[in-house]
Amino acid sequence: MKSPASAHMWSIVLVLPSLLAVLQTTTATKNGIDIYSLTVDSRVSSRFAHTVVTSRVVNRASDAQEATFQIELPRKAFITNFSMVIDGETYPGIVQDKAAAQEQYSAAVARGESAGLVKTTGRQTEQFQVSVTVAPNAKITFQLVYQELLRRQLGTYELLLKVKPQQLVKHLQMDIHIFEPQGISFLETESTFMTQELAEALTTSQNKTKAHIRFKPTLSQQQNSQHEQDTILDGNFIVRYDVNRSVSGGSIQIENGYFVHHFAPEDLPTMPKNVVFVIDKSGSMSGKKIQQTREALIKILNDLSPKDQFNLIVFNEEITQWMPSLLEASKENLKEATSYASKINAQGGTNINDAMLMAVKLLDTSNQAELLPSGSVSLIILLTDGEPTAGETNPETIQKNVHEAVNNKYSVFCLGFGFDVHYPFLEKLAQDNGGLARRIYEDSDSALQLQDFYHEVANPLLLAVAFEYPRDAVEVVTQDNFRHHFKGSEMVVAGKLQDQGPDVLSAKITGQMHMQNITFQTEASVAQKEEEFQSPKYIFHNFMERLWALLTINQQLEKMVSASGDELKALESQALNLSLTYNFVTPLTHMVVTKPEGQEQFQVAEKPVEADNRGRHVFLGGRHFLKSPSRRPARLRPKGSRVHADPSLGGATFIKHLSPGLYGLPGPPGEPHLRSASFDSFDSRQHLFVGRTPDLPSLSTKVPVVSSQAVLRGMKKEESTTPGEAPQPAHLQAPAIVLPLPGSSVDQLCVDITRSQVPMKLFIDPDQGLMVDGVYENGSFSWISVRIQEPPLLVEATPKRLVVTRDRKNTAYKWKQTLYSALPGLKITMDKKGLLQLSGPDRVNIALLPVEDPHDGLILLVNDTQHFSNSIDGELGRFYQTISWDPPGGPDNTIRTLRVQGTEYSATRQFKLKYPETEISCWTVKI
Repeated sequence: MKSPASAHMWSIVLVLPSLLAVLQTTTATKNGIDIYSLTVDSRVSSRFAHTVVTSRVVNRASDAQEATFQIELPRKAFITNFSMVIDGETYPGIVQDKAAAQEQYSAAVARGESAGLVKTTGRQTEQFQVSVTVAPNAKITFQLVYQELLRRQLGTYELLLKVKPQQLVKHLQMDIHIFEPQGISFLETESTFMTQELAEALTTSQNKTKAHIRFKPTLSQQQNSQHEQDTILDGNFIVRYDVNRSVSGGSIQIENGYFVHHFAPEDLPTMPKNVVFVIDKSGSMSGKKIQQTREALIKILNDLSPKDQFNLIVFNEEITQWMPSLLEASKENLKEATSYASKINAQGGTNINDAMLMAVKLLDTSNQAELLPSGSVSLIILLTDGEPTAGETNPETIQKNVHEAVNNKYSVFCLGFGFDVHYPFLEKLAQDNGGLARRIYEDSDSALQLQDFYHEVANPLLLAVAFEYPRDAVEVVTQDNFRHHFKGSEMVVAGKLQDQGPDVLSAKITGQMHMQNITFQTEASVAQKEEEFQSPKYIFHNFMERLWALLTINQQLEKMVSASGDELKALESQALNLSLTYNFVTPLTHMVVTKPEGQEQFQVAEKPVEADNRGRHVFLGGRHFLKSPSRRPARLRPKGSRVHADPSLGGATFIKHLSPGLYGLPGPPGEPHLRSASFDSFDSRQHLFVGRTPDLPSLSTKVPVVSSQAVLRGMKKEESTTPGEAPQPAHLQAPAIVLPLPGSSVDQLCVDITRSQVPMKLFIDPDQGLMVDGVYENGSFSWISVRIQEPPLLVEATPKRLVVTRDRKNTAYKWKQTLYSALPGLKITMDKKGLLQLSGPDRVNIALLPVEDPHDGLILLVNDTQHFSNSIDGELGRFYQTISWDPPGGPDNTIRTLRVQGTEYSATRQFKLKYPETEISCWTVKI
């Protein structure tokens, strides 16, 4: 029986490129349940991640209480162990064949005696949860272990730790050990909760092949403030890294009789592409979806290489092909295509069958006319948000028609927009034709998701890649041939060595490049490689056999999507046997959680499959697992609207209304605005402040510089170090553009921008590797772009969003979302007030800030301007070259001439408002 007391929950989220785990905790004062220790230990060896989450709690109440252990983990990770230790007695989880126990489990659910412990949550996660009643003063230890092979995406492996204890924890510690024999090429961390004080609890050590990141905050460091007991820990902690690459056949690692071969050649020319975009414009795509699709498509088109060919097909119940044939991605053709894409409107039904067959016919016609370049890659990219409703509507027939038409000549990639889409249909359609499917989540960053997917397939490097190993050396291997290899990804082959094999394992990899075939060869000493993994204490030993098993299971589950008959049964049997042998919770198994006597005895953890949300039977391995249908609201809804089942809400169904987001593409009018605030962490004397330029009245004469306290509502007055007097302004509306000029006879210069809505190159410094662009309108910036050459980084900001692009991957952040990111030689921080700073040793400090009053806009700050090089240029940067001043003149010495780069500027002495909330008198020029 469950205790009537309120459940105590805690969570920590951990993600490794696809690895995410969450553990949450409520405050101990609510029901006496206290979490006194919380640890996460993650060990990554050769991309194989072994993660252990351990939580220790005690019931300090005088009566029994219920404690709930809840953790989110990535969908591609496999739980391999769970246990509870209650007063010294261990209650383990037992992995079983799901089908064999299905009847027993279903009966328990029907009696209300049990429920599934794992459900899909969020975009990449599934949630594990178990509850247990704890006696007074009793202690309980929860421990969950899960494993995953980290996938390389856009040149990066990622480990994400989401920290949300919701109470102060006496012993809170996270350790991340990374061991990569290839060598770690870069390592960076990012956090959305880190403060300067918390950063002292973070330590990172690294050498050529290993890294150790530890986060161990004290109780005082965890406190939100000195007078509050709430924790400040609430957000993401991310580790990103990559490894060194060789020009040979990749890297072979060997441990305990098993091997793994990682192969990701980078220095190869990109192969030209023939891309057909097939875009759904049916009525259900109307509104935000079609807007985001247009925006993303325009950016994707502009990313095409001049060597590429492309065309567009848009469809509802009718099919429209933009041009009769494929076109080169020239500037002229792309301009026409983007104009066409910007006018795509949504209405009508959904005829997927005819649209896909038209795309295949387009490529066939070009191929027959020898218009497809030799050595090029042909891709069909389908984007749809629903099911086929016009033309051929039977999914199996459509799959058969497309497969026969493609006939292994091209690759098909399917993007399913939202949760109304029939995702298993798209998944099989893609896998049958050498591609993959991806769900695009309805959110304010949907356009970024579309762009990121395209970037993953934008640069094909190899086709028809095959791995070969000597038969006398290798007993079994995982998938050893791949249809294509894209830049930024990685091919992985694992296997078991022969017991009496040769001392050296050799490998040959063949593939097709643009215009030629290529062969790579590599070899590895078995004894030497075995020794690398024997001594280190910081790795999870005997991992490579589990890596092989995990990779084999994943590949067999993927093949089951397209298999049938005897082949399907064989794949199912192999995947099930491996799952049971290695204690993995997969779609074919589940874990029964045992509990003390008198509590629920048949709670199970099972692996959710990709949600279909239509109550269909999901077919896996010859077995039917019934997906419960979503209950649709019993009310009318407009034609073209969609009923959505959101897994993050436990399957709750609702009429979807997209609330405008604070990141992603700008939303429609009426979005919440971000209010400005006072910021005192930035040096007000050594920065450039770019904001709204107030409309000032004409200046009178002979008025001394005095404070405008009444007008400025308490703002400080800063006396200028430059001689001269200026009159007191009648009104100051907003801060000005203030340039600090270190080393000049005039210590600061104010700038009024008179050009509106014109993109401006503000700073260009090739020696610093810095470029800052902006669009200035309505008295502030509506868009700012900061590009840094090393490390490669792009920040694009509008008043509604902030997007950071790193290694071609876009990440959206909300303004005023705390951020702390340590990259090699560069630190990115944002505080709760919204001040974003990019800083580093010997760098010019760049800062951005959103403001609202009187219009939504951005202001730009720069600090440490002494680091500008002699090559600095740009509309504002030019003032950091050699400048000269004429003596003051005019009435009361309020006018003088400034000369820079052969151009004369008339400067006038004026009152301005300088960040932060400081009134100054400075020389002002107009540009």
